[in-house]
Amino acid sequence: MTPITIHTSFSGLGLAPRLLEILQKKGFTIPTPIQSQAIPVAISGKDVMGIAQTGTGKTLAFGLPMIQSIAATKKMGLIVLPTRELALQVNEALDNIGRSFGLKTAVLIGGESINRQLMALRRQPHIIIATPGRLIDHLEQRTVRLDKVGILVLDEADRMLDMGFAPQLKQIMKTVPAVRQTMLFSATMPSEIINIANSYMKLPIRVEVAPSGTTVNKITQEIIFVEKHQKPEQLMKILAEYKGSTLIFTRTKFGAKKLAQIIRNAGHSSSEIHSNRSLNQRIEALQGFKMGKYRVLVATDIAARGIDVTGIELVLNYDLPENPEDYVHRIGRTGRAGLEGHAISLATSDQRRDVMDIERLIKKQLPVSKVAYSPAPPRSAADNARPPFGQRSSFARRNPFASRPPSESGQHRGFGHSRPFSPNPQGRGKFSRHRSQSY
Repeated sequence: MTPITIHTSFSGLGLAPRLLEILQKKGFTIPTPIQSQAIPVAISGKDVMGIAQTGTGKTLAFGLPMIQSIAATKKMGLIVLPTRELALQVNEALDNIGRSFGLKTAVLIGGESINRQLMALRRQPHIIIATPGRLIDHLEQRTVRLDKVGILVLDEADRMLDMGFAPQLKQIMKTVPAVRQTMLFSATMPSEIINIANSYMKLPIRVEVAPSGTTVNKITQEIIFVEKHQKPEQLMKILAEYKGSTLIFTRTKFGAKKLAQIIRNAGHSSSEIHSNRSLNQRIEALQGFKMGKYRVLVATDIAARGIDVTGIELVLNYDLPENPEDYVHRIGRTGRAGLEGHAISLATSDQRRDVMDIERLIKKQLPVSKVAYSPAPPRSAADNARPPFGQRSSFARRNPFASRPPSESGQHRGFGHSRPFSPNPQGRGKFSRHRSQSY
């Protein structure tokens, strides 16, 4: 891990004068911790493994060195990421900085017109931003070549390297030059994923401004234990308590659609984002949420990673996530850019071990709500007891990869077994002959 150095401006990071001028015009004056640590290492050409909390400016941490390197070497940049929404967000951030450089980008994602993507590729883009399934489609149809890639970035790297995306990523790696710079960025980086990442990198410099799984300090958190049939009533009481923008997470797309309708019937403006919605519908829902057209946005985990909406007052986990790591990404949608935020999770009595798995990852105990809208009894001392190191949780029973001894997990004593990861559900895009993980 690199030693921590405090930088009060971008001028000491090795960026070119023209980039510094643009940053100043755009109002970027003080680098975030991950930018301060990662940019000098990336500019030196070394491989980087960056770990930082969500909402801390990781896009510019890899985007600025990439733009500067492309301008100097005339090589191509490739950014691979898990979701369409994140691809569009990264493209917007890079275009904001690189437009005056004449930077050209191509976004290759499912659910969008292939003709538009072909036109962008014919312009010989400097940077390609892509989800794995659609990128493989273009590679097989020979509409894109990656032999000139000099910098490769895996954004949300833990998701990109897990079992769901691993086969697609392995196929992509065969087409990228072996001599390249590789950068990985994420808020969570389980030890299993780090082992896979090292096979794609050469002596990477690990830049960690917060331990993997750390949540933002300004996000307050609580857990409410309810029975499943009580959730809708609790939701309405919470929406009456919190008047600001609210992001609600469900496990399934059908649950998201149903819940959004319930919320609309109760008189709240609401929309939803999930894999059954078209790309245009998802963009409209997200933009409407940003602009205040919708006070409530209901989403599956496609919105948990990288969606940058400033000013979300509340994140509500209507359903607990499948994996503890997704909890960190979900609640990271609030408390962004230094603002305060709050996160509430609804859990049933049989999910106490799932809650404990989350607590081990974030290294803190979630306070159980004792306010009037929580009818469930408080935890007893026995409920709060943590299982011994070797005991398998309900997450672990669903995931055979989770049961590793603590010596392999890199965890601190007292926080249990290693953090699990599990395959992601797969879908099929309109343009794809593959089972794609690009939501």
